[in-house]
Amino acid sequence: MTASDMVVLLDEAGEPSGTALKEAVHHENTPLHLAFSCYLFDSAGRVLLTRRALTKRSWPGVWSNSFCGHPAPGETMEAAVRRHAFHELSVRIDEPRAILPDFRYRAVDAHGLVENEVCPVFAATTLGRVVPLASEVAEFAWVWPADLVRTVAATPAVLSPWCVLQVPRIAGMLADIGAPA
Repeated sequence: MTASDMVVLLDEAGEPSGTALKEAVHHENTPLHLAFSCYLFDSAGRVLLTRRALTKRSWPGVWSNSFCGHPAPGETMEAAVRRHAFHELSVRIDEPRAILPDFRYRAVDAHGLVENEVCPVFAATTLGRVVPLASEVAEFAWVWPADLVRTVAATPAVLSPWCVLQVPRIAGMLADIGAPA
């Protein structure tokens, strides 16, 4: 077991209150814990959407933001974002930027599994080609930020609940981040 197999548990005020094995935390009574979401951009200004692998425990096969994860105990969010980008997508990224630092949500999937997270949202730009890990990502697509906003509004059922909640809150930022320099 390594630190990356652990999650940081939080009290109701969002303060660290302990750690637990990641595999043991996600169930029908998932305790509040720390996570993150990240939206990756390419040099053209498109944002990466990924479809979760069909073997994922929660929300298998749904489309979502570029990737999500949990920081290990003692790991900075920025380091966790970089680690997960490389692990899940085999890509290096520029400096992750917090675009929705206080995002928190609770969602229940069709099988009763609960996500209960304080989940800051980050954006970053890829520094290479994306090569997804099949156990994490079934497929991916580069889309324009405005198309993502329209998709969330028109077909929320095909997307992860956290993505559906995040995108309306960050829509303006997505357009600004995605605008070529």
